[in-house]
Amino acid sequence: LYPRACETRPPLSHPSIRGDRSKFFGAIALNLVLLQLLFLVLFCYLFGSLFQQSSRTHSLKVLWVDYDGGVVGDAVRDAYNSLQSDSFPTLIERPISEFPSESDLKAAVCSTTYWAALYTSPRSSESLGLAISGSSASQYNQSDILTYIWNEARYPTALDSSISGNIQTLSNVARVAYIAQNGTSAFSTIPPGNSVAISAFANPWTLSSVNIQPTTQGTRAVYNTIVVVLILIQDFFYLGTVNGLYAQFRIFTRINSVRIIIVRNIISGTFTMIGGLLISATIWAFKSDWNVSGNQFALNWLALWLFGHVNFLTLDLFTIWIPAPYVPMALITWVVMNVTSIILPFDLSSPFYRWAYALPAHATYEVLTDIWSRGCNPHLDFALPILFAYELSGLLWTSLGVYKRSHFAVIAEEAGQEAMRLRVETALKLERER
Repeated sequence: LYPRACETRPPLSHPSIRGDRSKFFGAIALNLVLLQLLFLVLFCYLFGSLFQQSSRTHSLKVLWVDYDGGVVGDAVRDAYNSLQSDSFPTLIERPISEFPSESDLKAAVCSTTYWAALYTSPRSSESLGLAISGSSASQYNQSDILTYIWNEARYPTALDSSISGNIQTLSNVARVAYIAQNGTSAFSTIPPGNSVAISAFANPWTLSSVNIQPTTQGTRAVYNTIVVVLILIQDFFYLGTVNGLYAQFRIFTRINSVRIIIVRNIISGTFTMIGGLLISATIWAFKSDWNVSGNQFALNWLALWLFGHVNFLTLDLFTIWIPAPYVPMALITWVVMNVTSIILPFDLSSPFYRWAYALPAHATYEVLTDIWSRGCNPHLDFALPILFAYELSGLLWTSLGVYKRSHFAVIAEEAGQEAMRLRVETALKLERER
């Protein structure tokens, strides 16, 4: 099929091959070692962020306010004392004077001062006692005794177990503690044959949840993982195509550098704008019953557009200033570091990983969480400056990179023309000598 591939080649002992052979295998060995070491370090970095996650659950702070001041609050305290450990959220009790109402608790959670807030309703112990004694059993509301407030949009897969699941466990243990403390005296007050009073005694309360932004759709699991990876890979592939076309059409030697800078930024801006739109549309198409609006869609699109363009510029920097064999290594390092920065809340990882506040993926996820929960993640004061700092520095250094590429492209073209001129002169000289 390919006859020229079967032509005779110089023997392996030929001096030209023998000299290059050692260089070839040396380069292969070097890259093998570098890649293996790089991936070993990246795996350790990724797994390290997840290492002993459960033992850091105590870093999650839950606000606790007892508006009741009775036996229900005492039961919650006893339950927490029995559950308190490194693998259980820390319950921080504050006086009513600091948080006079439920709206104050919600504001504390919305401001991300606490991951959740737990409270007893006023006069809940009295209402429970009256229900058990049959005095107001028919009006008793089991769901209006113990309530917690949280925002599931913040790392939903992690918070479901670390916050919601553990608070549910606390409520269950508190019910047992209540019966253990008050069972004998309360049981004696139950009117014979009153099924409602018996039900109130057997199941004193049902934990209520005030979820600022319910996020239960299945696709939530990939918002802070695969979505980020695909955005970065998408940018890298298109960047490779653009750079290849610029080389194919000799743009750097034929067009003014300022025009190249303007056109490249228009191309990258258009590409990332469309990419952000399509990704946002896909998220909304598979949002199921997620309560998000059209305004949030537009803001989500803008955030992903900015994130995409920031990464396009960053990857372009890699191709400009890093030798070509090492660009894939820089890409995978950039991907792993960015994904690791948002895979878990920093409270559940080693403090070492908090340097990743400076990465664009973490800043973008903070912005997106604020958008999804309608302002209940007010970290825009540091997230947006980080993203715009990457954007502006990327524009600066990629613009300088255009001048670098144009400079060396002209030198390479002149060298090629000089080599061609010498070959032509040599050929003409040989022809004249004949």
